[in-house]
Amino acid sequence: MALPDNVEAAEASQFSDATDFLHRLSWDELPGDVRAQAALALLDTLGVCAASQRTALSEIAAEHACRHFGRGAGGGARLLFAAGHRAGLRISPVGAAFAGASATDSLDAHDGHPVTKGHAGCAVVPSLCAFADDLGESGKDLSGREFLTALVVGYEIAIRAGMALHATVADYHTSGAWAGIGVAAMGARLMKLEHSATRHALGIAEYNGPRSQMMRCIDHPTMLKDGSGIGAMIGTQAAYLAADGFTGAPAITLESGEVAEFWQDLGNTWRLLEQYYKPYPVCRWAQPPLTEIAEIRRHHAFSVEDIDEVRIGTFHEAIRLAGARPQNTEEAQYSILFPVATYLAKGEILAGDVMEEALQDPQVAALEERISLEEKAEHNARFPRTRTCDVTLRLKDGRILTSANHATLGDAANPLGPDGLREKFRRMTGDALPPERAARLERAVEALADDGSLTEFLDLACGGPARADSG
Repeated sequence: MALPDNVEAAEASQFSDATDFLHRLSWDELPGDVRAQAALALLDTLGVCAASQRTALSEIAAEHACRHFGRGAGGGARLLFAAGHRAGLRISPVGAAFAGASATDSLDAHDGHPVTKGHAGCAVVPSLCAFADDLGESGKDLSGREFLTALVVGYEIAIRAGMALHATVADYHTSGAWAGIGVAAMGARLMKLEHSATRHALGIAEYNGPRSQMMRCIDHPTMLKDGSGIGAMIGTQAAYLAADGFTGAPAITLESGEVAEFWQDLGNTWRLLEQYYKPYPVCRWAQPPLTEIAEIRRHHAFSVEDIDEVRIGTFHEAIRLAGARPQNTEEAQYSILFPVATYLAKGEILAGDVMEEALQDPQVAALEERISLEEKAEHNARFPRTRTCDVTLRLKDGRILTSANHATLGDAANPLGPDGLREKFRRMTGDALPPERAARLERAVEALADDGSLTEFLDLACGGPARADSG
């Protein structure tokens, strides 16, 4: 299918409405709750990315980006939360987006959308920072409000692309398969591409996006994770390719008639407000049992030594998270038994609890042996719009304690709220950033809505101003 070279030929499809939205949306048009949530989503993702710097995946991705994504002739972008020899180094924004999204994906505490069964922010936030840093170095500084407006564009386009993909294909694909389309949309907006070039950018991102099957990494947890690093890389590259005149096929997740329903409410329904935010750094499917255990603890007194058996009824996909005794952080995060045992033993799950050095706790290992999982039709029927489960604790004194079907903590129906998200950011950055830097970064994010300095924000997020030798 040939692409038109003029705007008029594109007017016949929902693509035209999407393009108008992504280019023309202004800060003043955004409802107040969307503005506030954009800043909180940014803060939340940055906190996860900062905490993720301890993972082996993050280190490998950052070093790979520095070695293989040279700065080239453009302004270049810095890596998020880079330290040591990488601090202040400018590389290709494509590489910076890849490294940032890969790092964020390495710690499963990032936000997500229930219907997409995946995560837009993991790719959108690092890619936006890379675009902004590159454009700023090239003398095209953005305002704080424009930065946040572009963030909303990325979320709204990516989430709808994910919904459209899941509605039209049989396989359950990773977030990288669709999040890159939102990334390309942000790039097209920030570089002010013409409508036809924007169409090419979105088409390139979709065509090259990784159609990776999510359940393969659930069954075999590895550094592939949710494909977000590759999705960010492809989406960022797509925008720059289109700006250079590279052409692509129309994005069917956006333009096909069978997906029109997902685009008709663009600019009226704000999918960003439907996001969930994970209180714990483990797979979303492992979080419902933690909410139920918290409910049981709220009403009953018992110690970890009192527990004889834990039975969890849940949906099919979560049953696949059945691995015990994890040997690495990927296996720990894609598990139910380990986080439930950790939560029962410690009353919390912090980023450090899923790192390799914390995986040999004998009390946690003993508790894992007492946990069983059962697939139940009632929970299958609710998935993916809601993730529910039931938990039964049998205690050694004969008591049977149960809880079921509460909205998972962090869902839109049971939100962490602004204070909870700020507290999560502080918890995530507690061992990752100096307290003064974390506090300044939090203030810099809040200031963006008042057109605070984007340069100051990027310096704090990237670890300082660019080095003189970073070309």
